[in-house]
Amino acid sequence: MRLDKYLKVSRIIKRRTVANDACDASHVTVNGKGAKASYDVKIGDVIEVSFGQRTLRVKVTDIKDTTKKAESSDMYEVLP
Repeated sequence: MRLDKYLKVSRIIKRRTVANDACDASHVTVNGKGAKASYDVKIGDVIEVSFGQRTLRVKVTDIKDTTKKAESSDMYEVLP
């Protein structure tokens, strides 16, 4: 699954276009490296997203094409 779609489906970022722009602006890294929106997400990847002053680190635990809002947080595990 593409990185921008994963960020949207998992509801880390609300819109796919915003996720795409964040990737283009180098606000998203995967496994410590800058990632493009077309990066193929795999289980076990560590994604880091910078929201201004705040940074969110998550580990991919599941990949689904669609999910309900209540189940979207099961797709990742928040890291300290």
